[in-house]
Amino acid sequence: MRLYFNSLISASSTALLTGGLTAGLFPAAAAAQAVDAEGEAPSEITLTGVVRDFTERTDPDGHPDFERRPDAGFGQYCKNIAQQLGPDDKPVYEGNGRKLRRQYTDSSGKPICWALYDNSLGDNYGLWGPYDDGGIESSASFDMWFNDVLGTNLSKTLDLTLERAADGSYVFDSQDVEWCAEVGGFFPIENQLFGNPEVVGNAPNRNFHFTFELHTEFTYEADGAQVFTFRGDDDVWVFVNGQLVIDLGGVHGAIEQSVDLNRLDLEDGETYQLSFFFAERHRTQSNFRIQTNLELETAKLPTVTAAYD
Repeated sequence: MRLYFNSLISASSTALLTGGLTAGLFPAAAAAQAVDAEGEAPSEITLTGVVRDFTERTDPDGHPDFERRPDAGFGQYCKNIAQQLGPDDKPVYEGNGRKLRRQYTDSSGKPICWALYDNSLGDNYGLWGPYDDGGIESSASFDMWFNDVLGTNLSKTLDLTLERAADGSYVFDSQDVEWCAEVGGFFPIENQLFGNPEVVGNAPNRNFHFTFELHTEFTYEADGAQVFTFRGDDDVWVFVNGQLVIDLGGVHGAIEQSVDLNRLDLEDGETYQLSFFFAERHRTQSNFRIQTNLELETAKLPTVTAAYD
């Protein structure tokens, strides 16, 4: 699927997993209280990231990882990406990953990243399947996902606005946002950059193949019950302070994971970076939802190949 972000995540799927954000994940009493100069929480947060458009592997200059079915079939693949960001603040492809048939969960049943599993906290172990690269051809092909490559991708900035909910958290949901509803999903670069690909079968006429990169920062509050949750597809990786905290790699339907920042080795009152990386690689649907009580701010903006108003 192709995708263009205002700044956070996307999701493409043949079938959405049931469920959604776990009830009570963001209780109002525990929500982080982002305040403006007048002492009131802002009604919205706007973040700016970069979306990169690709053409699929069957095109003459197409990218080999887009519209590629993993050898072990569609699904969630983890451990293909290193647990630490590279020196350029980009994810690093390692390969030798595995299909995850059942996600790891915390003691209340909320899906969490395998890298944060802690038996002492009552976490539940996941169920692993075969080894597979998740439809990524090589380190060289993956390096193109989040870097501008002449002749391979085109890029532009995207603003993503998270609205403040009644519980104090901030939400972007492609099922509720007006511009997404107009095109039937999360399709931020309709008829832009490389344009919409040729219609195949019963797939909608949408721009399905793209990546999104977002770098933000926040202040950690040890007593703030701070949580970041994403639900969508395809590949999504989230890093806090350079550490992998969400791993939704692979070509799959909408999947959810959350990270409780109190699980991380962070210092109260310090500022940290949250980096988000997404890829839409398969034409079916595109769904995208972020919910967090972090007061996120755009940290830095990569260069882009195209300038738009």
